[in-house]
Amino acid sequence: MFAKERQDAIAALVKAEGRVTVTSLAQRFDVTEDCIRKDLKLLDSEGLLKRVYGGAIGTIIAPERDVSKRLNTHVAEKKIIAEKAYEYISSGDLVFLDISTTNIALAELIATGNKRLTVVSNMIDVLRILARNPMVTAICTGGNVNLEFDGFLGATALAMVEPIRFNKAFIGALSVDLENDAVTTFDVDDGLLKKRVVTNASHSYLVADARKLSTDGNYVYARMEDFDAFITNKPTPALRKQVEALGTKLV
Repeated sequence: MFAKERQDAIAALVKAEGRVTVTSLAQRFDVTEDCIRKDLKLLDSEGLLKRVYGGAIGTIIAPERDVSKRLNTHVAEKKIIAEKAYEYISSGDLVFLDISTTNIALAELIATGNKRLTVVSNMIDVLRILARNPMVTAICTGGNVNLEFDGFLGATALAMVEPIRFNKAFIGALSVDLENDAVTTFDVDDGLLKKRVVTNASHSYLVADARKLSTDGNYVYARMEDFDAFITNKPTPALRKQVEALGTKLV
């Protein structure tokens, strides 16, 4: 196989799978890892992928800001993450669910479950779902209504969570940049609230599907070590190695 053919095949793999590793590519094409690294460097310069530690991901795309447009997308992936997250919740917990479409899937599990919980949230759809279960005390943060985020933000929301010590917090992200160890969102108010909750929680969990590894946000609100675990839908060995190197575990 000529170099150009191999590089085209690598670009196609990244597009199809979202993420590849140097080791797996070297084995697949029966070449050295140094050869693959040179291929990735060239493809990165051509804008066909983004090099990351140990491999490459698809080119960075801008995530959709409007929550309502993300509600019915990638449902299966969000359900996988929600089912894993639900296992970390115990009866009697004081839980925080922030603005995240993955947390809507988690709220559905809580609403149909039998765990007696108190759940605080600043997301309108999450609160609406939780209200269906009489065993769940759902508490709204209040604050400025942000329809784009389907929730409450601003000084009032921040002041409400300030004194609360949560047992568990499940936090979403618009992007997870492992190369720069940055978990981000678009909105400063959203980021400030997330950051405060993570600080206040005895255990905090990042809930984000694998697509978030190929997107980009503006406001860094956490590092990987701030979370007890990163819960995602595709916990590959290569991704696990990278996440653990940054100080947390991958689930």
